[in-house]
Amino acid sequence: MASSPTDYQALAQAGVAAWQRGDTQTARTIFEQITQAGRASPQLWLLLAQSCEALGDLDASGAALDPVLADDPRNPYALLMKGDHQAARGDDRAAVAWYNRALKNAALFETLPADLIPRLDRASAAVATSAARFEAHLGGALARQQIDTQAVPARFNHAIDIATGRRELFFQQPTSFFYPGLPHTQFFAPENFPWVSALEAAAPAMRAEVEAIIAGGTGLSPYVVARENRPPGEHSLLNDPRWSAYYLWQDGALVAENAARCPNTMAALIDLPMPLIVARSPMVLFSVLRSHTHISPHNGMLNTRLICHIPLVVPDGCRLRVGNETRPVEFGKAMIFDDSIEHEAWNDSDETRVVLLFEIWRPDLSDEERRALTVIYDAINAYPAAPAL
Repeated sequence: MASSPTDYQALAQAGVAAWQRGDTQTARTIFEQITQAGRASPQLWLLLAQSCEALGDLDASGAALDPVLADDPRNPYALLMKGDHQAARGDDRAAVAWYNRALKNAALFETLPADLIPRLDRASAAVATSAARFEAHLGGALARQQIDTQAVPARFNHAIDIATGRRELFFQQPTSFFYPGLPHTQFFAPENFPWVSALEAAAPAMRAEVEAIIAGGTGLSPYVVARENRPPGEHSLLNDPRWSAYYLWQDGALVAENAARCPNTMAALIDLPMPLIVARSPMVLFSVLRSHTHISPHNGMLNTRLICHIPLVVPDGCRLRVGNETRPVEFGKAMIFDDSIEHEAWNDSDETRVVLLFEIWRPDLSDEERRALTVIYDAINAYPAAPAL
């Protein structure tokens, strides 16, 4: 007499019922029967992994998680369990790798199951604890070899901060044109630019001109504007006068009326290494950020230039982040940075903040490269929207 076919759906329900009433061994036995028959869904493999874990069999649990992750590499439950297994074995670095993957993927979900949130919180706490242990481990190694971390270049400590998770890693990501091989430097030291000291010394005279412009209230326009015949931008301050510009040079052309009102500023700008590109550069303006306004994270168009700020009207509560470093904005102190790296700015004060903003060539580009890039940018600007007839 032939045996009747196994009802795997009913068997799975029996396994779930055993799991729910706390009969972990029976649940595991049933789940293993189904998986060995090749009839298990990813969810049932996860239940098998959980039952094996509850019984202390981490090897079997880990093996059961593999089919789950093969089907869905973003499954947060499986990723967290993998991390828990490595933590139980004392492998901090492996555990953190799994936890970080789970946390990163969970951030992509619009909503999370209620039971997952405390698990993610525990993983986040475990990552922080592990980072502190790792940092202490590295610090101990340096101390034993009598390495003075204050005497080494700042980039050494920057690297340690990235390695220990204290800082995130950022790269150049220009939105328009990328030139390979340039160092991913966030802030540049102003003292390495011989023209900076004279420009900083002119800050009081430039501030007087700016204050007159702000008081007059004319000549300002939103800094972020929609371009004709292009999809609208997604910047939070699109067409918003809270971030405004008063242009002295715009798209490579002198704004004569505005420039005439700022003779001290125009004089201070003579002989700076600005690009000269038709319909593009120079670009010189007063960047006006109204009170309690946040310029959200964004990237500039090119990585062949640097952006220079000379702060002129600076209430308390103004700061600038470039990549993983945030600096306060201080009157008359130049800030030179690569805007192709993600950056953002805040004015948390009750007053308006104004900086002189302009672009310069990167100093690590040769004269030959600058000439060649100018030709390329001119050609890009001249490229027709339709073939010439």
